[in-house]
Amino acid sequence: MNVVLTALAYFFILLIGILPFWLLYTFSDFARFLLKDVFGYRKNVIVSNLKRCFPNAGEDEIKKLTKDAYKNLMDVLVEGFKAFTMSRSEIVKRHKILNPEFLNPYKNSSKNIIATPCHYGNWEWGALSPALQLDYKIAAFYTPLSNPYMDRRIRKNRSRTGTMLASTRQTSQIFEALDNSRAIFIMAADQSPSKSTNAIWVDFLGQPTAFLHGVEKYARQKDLPVVFVDIQRVKRGYYTLELSLITKNPTETKPGEITAAYAKRLEDVILKNPGNWLWSHRRWKLKKD
Repeated sequence: MNVVLTALAYFFILLIGILPFWLLYTFSDFARFLLKDVFGYRKNVIVSNLKRCFPNAGEDEIKKLTKDAYKNLMDVLVEGFKAFTMSRSEIVKRHKILNPEFLNPYKNSSKNIIATPCHYGNWEWGALSPALQLDYKIAAFYTPLSNPYMDRRIRKNRSRTGTMLASTRQTSQIFEALDNSRAIFIMAADQSPSKSTNAIWVDFLGQPTAFLHGVEKYARQKDLPVVFVDIQRVKRGYYTLELSLITKNPTETKPGEITAAYAKRLEDVILKNPGNWLWSHRRWKLKKD
């Protein structure tokens, strides 16, 4: 089965790789129709998530947000396939960091930095673009795929610009290996933890929500500044990334404070344009005791 799925994925990589971007989004629109209206992929999850976060929204608004969520999901998916054939200059042009000078005060220090993007807009290109725009070693953590063939292919592609791609199971080792190396650790922290052990609970989009504890754990343990990465879609195929400070002195914060600040930044981003977040994720599967 892994071989069949890998062959299918390679077919889409080749197909999408030769499509110009204007035609890519025609393909995305057609695929979105199939995903939403024919197969109903995770439609119950998307609608349920939207209704619980926007309880005062009418049916028409929920339908519009659902359509926007599918459009975003499909665009990010096809752009993920397109990433296998994009040139370095194209990556920088389409996934541009607006204020890299924000990190200048940290360059002469021996401290590393934790950068916290989220699954908003196109996060897939986030393993490719930072190493091309920042004078830092870049380490990005991901959850390995169960398909070993595709996992190797994705690792090879995401690391081709210089990013060190590491399994989340290697987090401690990578932090130790790059200690005082002028490195940026990319940790997307808005997914639901697999279990409630060590989860940090905060109020998010009007309800108790479990967040991963890794950002806060390593920021406090290593005394590393934490930077929020705001990813915005300017138009189809073009994104900007803006950096802002969550905390400069994590050891002076209270337990849960860093995670709550990250959640608040993310919430503000989502409320401005809800359709660009990953609503198909089972975000609230954990319940607070």
